[in-house]
Amino acid sequence: MVDPRHKYRLGGEWLESSPEEKNLVVLVDEKLNMSRQCALAAQKANRILGCIKRSVASRSREVILPLYSALMRPHLEYCVQLWSPQHRKDMDLLEWVQRRATKMIRGMDGAPPL
Repeated sequence: MVDPRHKYRLGGEWLESSPEEKNLVVLVDEKLNMSRQCALAAQKANRILGCIKRSVASRSREVILPLYSALMRPHLEYCVQLWSPQHRKDMDLLEWVQRRATKMIRGMDGAPPL
């Protein structure tokens, strides 16, 4: 992280400070909180789920589960070993997206998240 009391240069150019920073393509704010990363992952997975819902007529497990595994799950699990959701609200957000996908599958309305 950048110390706000100091100014930094890269070559001949001065660097500006930022409230959050990408490191290894994971967003981290000045308090080392990664909730924004979690929200962006859930948002992207949610959009993909919407596309699946609009474009696929079948709601069978055999059709939806491979699409979930190939298209959505990587976004929900991206760098999870590094940023592991720290707050309950972050975990709830990710589980909500998974529950939404589960409800989409015919016959799995009350099942636990995928």
